[in-house]
Amino acid sequence: MTTFNKVNERNLKTLEQYVPIVDRVHGPNHPEFHDVRKVFEEINLKVKKAGADKPELDNEFKQLREITDNYSVPGDVCESYEAVYNMLSEIDKAYHG
Repeated sequence: MTTFNKVNERNLKTLEQYVPIVDRVHGPNHPEFHDVRKVFEEINLKVKKAGADKPELDNEFKQLREITDNYSVPGDVCESYEAVYNMLSEIDKAYHG
């Protein structure tokens, strides 16, 4: 199994739980997170459809890096928000690694 698949296995279930909650809590003050959620949902869908194969996610990760300013965590958010960015960054690195 590739590193990308291992990282996904470890992070996607947690992200599925965290992303909607962080969006609801922080979305009003950080509207960019609505876009993060949308792109994450696209990534998650493609990963599930691909199964053991590596999906084509270059565009999605490029979008995430732009939206999040390379996963820079805002100073006024909770640990869950920070955890989402850290997990997305880890998946991005594994994908391109």
